[in-house]
Amino acid sequence: MDTNSSTLRVGVVGYGHLGKFLVDKLLEAGAGLGLVLGFVWNRNPNKLVGSVPAELILEDLSSFAKRRCDVIVEVCHPQIVRDFGLKFLSEAHFMVGSPSSLSDPDLNQKLRQASLQHGRTLYVPSGALWGGQDIQRMNDSGTLKALFIRMSKHPSCFRLTGDVLSDWTEGEGRRVLFRGSVADLCPLAPNNVNTMAAAAVAAGKLGFTGVQGEIVSDTALKDFHVVEVEATGPDGFSVHTVRRNPAKLGAVTGSATYNSFWNSLLICRGHGGRVYLC
Repeated sequence: MDTNSSTLRVGVVGYGHLGKFLVDKLLEAGAGLGLVLGFVWNRNPNKLVGSVPAELILEDLSSFAKRRCDVIVEVCHPQIVRDFGLKFLSEAHFMVGSPSSLSDPDLNQKLRQASLQHGRTLYVPSGALWGGQDIQRMNDSGTLKALFIRMSKHPSCFRLTGDVLSDWTEGEGRRVLFRGSVADLCPLAPNNVNTMAAAAVAAGKLGFTGVQGEIVSDTALKDFHVVEVEATGPDGFSVHTVRRNPAKLGAVTGSATYNSFWNSLLICRGHGGRVYLC
């Protein structure tokens, strides 16, 4: 199928807050934009009943190929990327909503090879990353010397694999939870640092090991997530951006990120066998 001119069938894997947002947008506005919802899968299919047309509910993800989708969007969990990423790319373009999974160098390389082999595009949405295309241009031109990202959130917004935040109190203020390579950070906070992972993809020559990240718990941030990015080039050149993303207490994903994902989906019409930051 020529995905540059034809209607795209989109499969959505995951029906949390972000997945529901994308499904609702596809059902409401997709037709006018050349997008058709092909299927929705969720680990608990009962959550879909009454919200998604029955004929669009996919109960067994292993049978996704029968729905003949052009683009598959994962907004679920890094484990889905590990288990199904290669299979998705053998059938469709694949938008990775959990790019923290790409911090695994073996998986990263296999997905890139599958993309090239099948002529599919592995899309990485920029999400809450501001200036991703500029970072990518600096990387491609060889002028990106260093990249640092700090993400600050209310402690209730973090989903960490360890017990680093088990003892937080409402009045404690600011606490640095981790500072180091994004490669080491992704396993600690796989659901919280997808913005950093997207930056590591954009800064491909530095990679997950070379890009530095910091996550900060701050009880004063009751209404926002804050993402700071500092890109360093030659001869003292640097750019420092600060993005405040409105977010409710306990929300993993900031409000503005939802529309960012939707805008990323709109351009997933095939860019050859490659990785593409969108």
